[in-house]
Amino acid sequence: MSGGALGFLMLPRSEDVVIREGRGSHLISVDGREYIDYLMGSGPMLVGHCHPRILEAVEHQIRQGTTFYFLNEPAIRLAEQVIEAVPCAEQVRYVTTGSDATFLSLRAARAFTGRPKILKFEGGWHGTGDFAMFGTVPGEASDYPHADPDSLGVPGVLADEILVAPYNDTEFALQVIEEYADELAGIIIEPLQRVLRPVPGFLEAVREACDRHGIVMIYDEIVTGFRLAWGGAQEAYGVVPDMACYGKAMAGGFPLAVIAGRRDLMDLYGNVGRAPNTIAWASGTFNGNPVAATAALAAMDILREPGVYDQLHRIGGRLRAGIEEAGRRHGIPVQALGEDMVFGVRFMENSNPTQWVDLLDNDREVGTQFAIECVKRGILIVPNEKFYISIAHSEDDVDRTLEIVDEALGACKATAA
Repeated sequence: MSGGALGFLMLPRSEDVVIREGRGSHLISVDGREYIDYLMGSGPMLVGHCHPRILEAVEHQIRQGTTFYFLNEPAIRLAEQVIEAVPCAEQVRYVTTGSDATFLSLRAARAFTGRPKILKFEGGWHGTGDFAMFGTVPGEASDYPHADPDSLGVPGVLADEILVAPYNDTEFALQVIEEYADELAGIIIEPLQRVLRPVPGFLEAVREACDRHGIVMIYDEIVTGFRLAWGGAQEAYGVVPDMACYGKAMAGGFPLAVIAGRRDLMDLYGNVGRAPNTIAWASGTFNGNPVAATAALAAMDILREPGVYDQLHRIGGRLRAGIEEAGRRHGIPVQALGEDMVFGVRFMENSNPTQWVDLLDNDREVGTQFAIECVKRGILIVPNEKFYISIAHSEDDVDRTLEIVDEALGACKATAA
């Protein structure tokens, strides 16, 4: 297996695990070890592993068929559900991954405006498409508004079409928008960028500038969608984009993603009655397949129940506060940054970072040791990455997690002494 892993979020080889099964908030490895899971599949398992309602719905659909390519009832019902939930949604287009969704949303923005350039924000993750792989994980501040490719194999010529600004720097973002307005097709934003919350007025200013210049504002809500609130970041932060991309949590662990947006934008993806060179192509073999759509319907039915988001706030908020308190007890600067449902533990003094460059102060070596010590004791996390909270996580999970965090920080302190 290339790289010895399924992706790049991985543990050090000495601590790597092979998973046999998941139940609720826990994973069990092939050697029988049980872990409290805070990676949660890198975000999809918001309702927990193997939720019985999702399993029952999917098992029933599988007996009726797994994929047809044609329209199917679960996909139609899910589209109606997404449009009801998402403020910007007038129509939807199905894809299979978040990378597909962001890539094709940028294509629609360019098709709609007839302009070539895209503005993104440094440190924002928008998948592995070539247009997304600029200014994502730089080791120092980029040469704004330009950035180097993050990956081998990304054509250098694309650098002329991708502009990069520091997240939350409203003044600089507006300067870039004004300078390149006639060339800017779209602005893509993670409204919660990794673990950075938007500062007051930032999203509002970008929204106003997009309106003024006819630029398509795109939210990448692959992480935040149906997680921060039923209406995602649009509901939580009160600023509505023109298009938004969804995935991860909405499908309960099945591969499905959605582009949602204004009708005039979504219409660019076309239909069978239009010539190929008059549409922004967006098609795929498994898009909107009935099994994934059925899983998403079941997951969304669970998430819309009363009290779900209060519970996520309560569990995640208690865990965040407990981790930071444990750091103070051990004299180690620890910040649990982000939102209660998804946050990152960073080992740094700054408790209010606003930009990617601020996060470069994180002591990654301590972060890696902390993760190793946690995994040894029964918490499954990845070094210097996010904690995902699910509705399956319990108060008992938090109790045990904070005990382990205390032990892990103690081990980190002893090593540093």
